[in-house]
Amino acid sequence: MKKTVKFTETVLRDANQSLIATRMAFDEFEPILSELDNAGYYSLECWGGATFDSCLRYLNEDPWERLRKIKKACPKTPLQMLLRGQNLLGYKHYPDDVVRMFVRKSVENGIDIIRIFDALNDIRNIEVAVDETLKCGAHASGCICYTISPIHNLESYVKLAKEIEALGVQSICVKDMANLLLPMDAYSLVKRLKETVSIPIHLHTHNTSGTGDMVYLMAAMAGVDIVDTALSPLANGTSQPATESLVATLKGTVRDTGLDLGKMSEAAVHFRKVAERLKASGALDPKVLNVDTNTLLYQVPGGMLSNLISQLKQAGKEDKYYDVLAEIPRVREDFGYPPLVTPSSQIVGTQAVMNIIFGERYKNFPKESRAMLRGEYGKLPGTVNEEVRAKAGIKPEDVITCRPADLIEPELPKYREQYKGLARSEEDVLSLALFPQVAEKFIKLRNTRHPLGQRFIKPLEHAEKVERHVAPLSRKK
Repeated sequence: MKKTVKFTETVLRDANQSLIATRMAFDEFEPILSELDNAGYYSLECWGGATFDSCLRYLNEDPWERLRKIKKACPKTPLQMLLRGQNLLGYKHYPDDVVRMFVRKSVENGIDIIRIFDALNDIRNIEVAVDETLKCGAHASGCICYTISPIHNLESYVKLAKEIEALGVQSICVKDMANLLLPMDAYSLVKRLKETVSIPIHLHTHNTSGTGDMVYLMAAMAGVDIVDTALSPLANGTSQPATESLVATLKGTVRDTGLDLGKMSEAAVHFRKVAERLKASGALDPKVLNVDTNTLLYQVPGGMLSNLISQLKQAGKEDKYYDVLAEIPRVREDFGYPPLVTPSSQIVGTQAVMNIIFGERYKNFPKESRAMLRGEYGKLPGTVNEEVRAKAGIKPEDVITCRPADLIEPELPKYREQYKGLARSEEDVLSLALFPQVAEKFIKLRNTRHPLGQRFIKPLEHAEKVERHVAPLSRKK
């Protein structure tokens, strides 16, 4: 019996983020949105991750307006976003009231599916976001952040999947940020998960180490329900495997996707021109398009690689690239083997950069490193190097053991009051709460260009509930 593999197209978000540090402006993909909407995808990943910050910081765009425009242009296909659990789209834990309002406004503005993960696989940090997503009538996809270490194995992932399913999510995504999941391991993991949980399995990987296509093929043979791919001009390397290649590979098999390669070819023509411009401008660095099997040693995800290159360029230390890559696994071990995904990837990566640039390990600690070692991001998976923790000035009794957000008081009323002369909507308040400096600069300029006499902030208790039509996913019989 045929069972179609569904596809999530990532060209608007993760491919954009992994290859070009999320510098693709709305105008560059607006002309092709209708074609993407008609291609037959399960979903379009178009928001969340680093897109929000980049819109405000670099592209002079309102991320909320971008989302509304995409929704208007793509009425047929569910829109998907990536959410960092209690971190939302930032790099710290936010209070529960901010998390709930952000989720609510994301759904109201057009999001249908929210992929929710915690960088440390601490499910306490995704509970509130999952709960609010379900209350808003959207699809909650709970994540397993895949990594390799002495403490991570098949049984630990199966156990985690059961715990995530118990939260009430409608699907589970295995999020392989650095293309560490090898083909045979993908087969074993997907097979066990399909045998263990009753909800669909969604697999996300990259092609950094060159194994992504094989990973998806083996996962398809094992029964995976959905995979993430990117149209070929912005595929491979630190991005996802190419959509067209996998569609062609599965055509005529029991896992035939049913997707129209002709329509995808039209979209690919458009993005090929975009990719050429980005290469010419330097935004698309050739390094991120190459296969690097050392990824299996360094465990560096695509988005982290592009940021790492940017950091070294700014410091004039590009020649230290491979030294930093070699330092990353050592820092990761000292920090208790956190999976490398935002924000933990940036924290570990930045610490590794500083260790190399200053010529002495742990001579300096960024505040985010101290926060992670103190437990402000949640429970670290493994044993922390106590000498490193002590060097950071953290005593054993100072380490947080509860859900970190339990220590944070509600902050929405404070933000509303603080920004009442600037914010024109709850969306503005949320932008300012997450990225105060860059959002304030953007909103001031926007308000100058488009003056309005009245703000229209909705109180939290009166926020509208909007029903969303989400692509159906049948439960396992």
